[in-house]
Amino acid sequence: MDWIHVPVMAKEVLHYFSSLRGIFLDCTVGAGGHSEAILNNIDGSVVIGLDVDDDALQLAKRRLSEFEKQGRLFLVKSSYVNARDVLKQLGVSSVNAILMDLGMSTLQLTNSERGFAFSMDGPLDMRMDKDQQLTAYDVVNFWTQEQLRRLFFECAEEKRYAKRIADFIVKCRPIKTTQELAKVVARALPESEKRLRKRHFATKVFQAIRIAVNNELENLKKFLSYAPELLCIRGRIAVISFHSLEDRIVKESFRSSGCLTVVTKKPIRPTQDEISNNPKARSAKMRVAERK
Repeated sequence: MDWIHVPVMAKEVLHYFSSLRGIFLDCTVGAGGHSEAILNNIDGSVVIGLDVDDDALQLAKRRLSEFEKQGRLFLVKSSYVNARDVLKQLGVSSVNAILMDLGMSTLQLTNSERGFAFSMDGPLDMRMDKDQQLTAYDVVNFWTQEQLRRLFFECAEEKRYAKRIADFIVKCRPIKTTQELAKVVARALPESEKRLRKRHFATKVFQAIRIAVNNELENLKKFLSYAPELLCIRGRIAVISFHSLEDRIVKESFRSSGCLTVVTKKPIRPTQDEISNNPKARSAKMRVAERK
């Protein structure tokens, strides 16, 4: 099942981590693609991999079982927000590198029961951690019109149509499935507007709801506020983001930290060859900083 997950910008990650030795913290281990690249290519590396998605952790465990047997891999079900506590429990005082890949995995997007995609019908779920209570159904059906408007304005960057989309959702409740929601969004947007968009018209609305369900932006801010403390001197942190809201948070966090030196003055983008082979990489941006 390794084919399910192709890690984005793996060569670039290895390039910026190649001089490092020791413990690598993979905050979003997913199906294990980046961890596998590090373990295979960086001598003596040990990876601590975190994720809240049970399905991804099971896949990573199978994929990386040999490294686990060698004592070079430790997988933990946890949000990266709690990384400091996890490291403390493992008796680790600092790490040599931190990696975050904030993108959705193919494993999540192709499972209709997870409710992340509008390309197939499924329940409005969108939880990365299936143990948490809040789901996309709750956001869509119980948030107020004003809460939805603000969410779409801020997190979907629907500056012009946020209120209209929120109005249509409230009027059409209850909305139970992903394709029902996509149809409501379609009705809310004028045909001329849908034709103008390069991406599917529902993409950003689904993105915003997923962000809300998983508290993604607040979690990212919280982690980055203390992440430099986890790094040893000359240790590096690399973050791969997939939309402007995440990238802005990473950029500002790196620049405002008194403990970090920005290594990548501009974000690193995937090569055209990678985009051709793995289209979901097209919006990826990677920023790297080093502990002073």
